[in-house]
Amino acid sequence: MLASLWVEGFVSFGQFLSKQFIRVIQWNEGGDGALSYRYPMQDMEIENGGQLTVRESQLALFVNEGKIADVFGPGLHTLNTRNLPILTDLMNWGKDFESPFKSDVYFFSTRLEIDQKWGTPSPITIRDKEFGMVRLRAFGNYSYRIADPRKFFTEVTGTREHVVVADLDGQLSTMIVARMTAIFAGSEISFLDMAANLGALTEKVTADVRPGFAALGLELSQFVVESVSLPDDLQKVFDQRIGVNMAGDLGKLTQFEAAESLEEAAQNSGGTAGMGVGLGAGAAMAQALMGQGLPGQMPSPAAKPASTAAAAAGTATETKFCIECGKPMPERAKFCPACGQAQ
Repeated sequence: MLASLWVEGFVSFGQFLSKQFIRVIQWNEGGDGALSYRYPMQDMEIENGGQLTVRESQLALFVNEGKIADVFGPGLHTLNTRNLPILTDLMNWGKDFESPFKSDVYFFSTRLEIDQKWGTPSPITIRDKEFGMVRLRAFGNYSYRIADPRKFFTEVTGTREHVVVADLDGQLSTMIVARMTAIFAGSEISFLDMAANLGALTEKVTADVRPGFAALGLELSQFVVESVSLPDDLQKVFDQRIGVNMAGDLGKLTQFEAAESLEEAAQNSGGTAGMGVGLGAGAAMAQALMGQGLPGQMPSPAAKPASTAAAAAGTATETKFCIECGKPMPERAKFCPACGQAQ
């Protein structure tokens, strides 16, 4: 009996000696992007009267058996029953408490996390009052900081050893895109007018997203919508429509496109294919010019057939269809007069 008591006492004394007593607690942030850090407390206890150093842009949180206790702001703090009132109450300490104690300590960075990117991973489909159904993309950035360490601990950190900015990227970006989609869907602003209303759009999204950040213990400091654009395929169609509107006359646009085709054919004149393209573009331009008439002239009337026999002979001319554009052409022609494709 005495031997067993001696052994138990020796083990308890050995465990007491193996414990390390912490007198100074502090966190040197390892680099950018760190949000929280759990101070290592394995086989360690905090001395009563120990020193807690909380640097600028930091907060420290004491947690006892999963329950949040005291929060400390920047400064040098002496740990005793006077400035650990919640922990003292949880531990049922008396005023003359002098023994080391066990507690989990979490540090939080309150620095502003700037230039965080957000964007729509896929286009958002909305109903536009001018173009009907339109798919849009939006991009921008935002910045935030930890404002409520208690809420951030319960909602995000838990018992994890550390949390970094990258751990929140997916959650925050999804939240932003969801609110952006809802705002786009209910907006009556045409795509053409969105560039002039990015400021109002930014304010609306900021107001809608800020409560979601606050629910995680975060403060949304800045939110910016940098651009709203169309996917590449729709942008091409949109540019074509702008070109038609700027031309004002479809005939003039046809002449312009025919002239561009001639220039391109001239730059790529090598080979029979380039020659065919040039001939086809030339024919298209000639037809456009004949249809529009030269400047200062009246359009010439269509030539009438010399006789019924000649008209019949013209009708009987053998024709075939172009292998590229499918338009009719003379049987013996080597190049399509419409598109210039070699036959």
